[in-house]
Amino acid sequence: MMRELRFGRKGPPVGEATALVVFVHGYGADGADLLGLADVLGPHLPGVAFVAPDAPERCVGGGFGYQWFPIPWLDGSSQALAEAGLEAAAVDLNGFLDARLAEEGLTADRLALVGFSQGAMMSLHVAPRRAEAVAGVVAISGRLLRPEVLAEEAVVRPPVLLVHGDQDPVVPFSDMGTAGDALVGAGFQTFGHVMQGTGHGIAPDGLGVALQFIKERLG
Repeated sequence: MMRELRFGRKGPPVGEATALVVFVHGYGADGADLLGLADVLGPHLPGVAFVAPDAPERCVGGGFGYQWFPIPWLDGSSQALAEAGLEAAAVDLNGFLDARLAEEGLTADRLALVGFSQGAMMSLHVAPRRAEAVAGVVAISGRLLRPEVLAEEAVVRPPVLLVHGDQDPVVPFSDMGTAGDALVGAGFQTFGHVMQGTGHGIAPDGLGVALQFIKERLG
């Protein structure tokens, strides 16, 4: 059962965009948290619409934000709940992407995903398992879930940019290497950028590299 995701949108009127960037937010945040990046990226990406959904569930751990799936070590949920949550959220996000592409009159190759933290985990999980490849995936401060099954389960192989701060106290920097190894091993065109001295966030240099990657894929 797919859940409808609420979302914000910036850019040209619906139906007039030439491409679409979807921001996938992190645990405890919401779509608006990343949609502001459209103000920075938009001037460099004429014709591109930006969309940012809210994840389907309120955070189990309280607070004001949303989660794509529970995180056991943060909220005391079980591993089984986390796994089930991931599967359910993948259905929601896939349905959301299909609906937005249809509404905008665009094909999958005109869509780029930009995920942060848990949103990067969702983007890296969903994109390889879709029927048609998106233009590219930017995964910032995230990790690749279930790296051991990627090669076997990948249906398509969109290019991926991994961006991570080397001082990240939330998602270890080493996760970037783990993801990169698995992606390259599974035949994905994979790029990486290390944000020197950056914690769990998006530094200007990381955003600049992401912009360049998106421009090249949607240009």
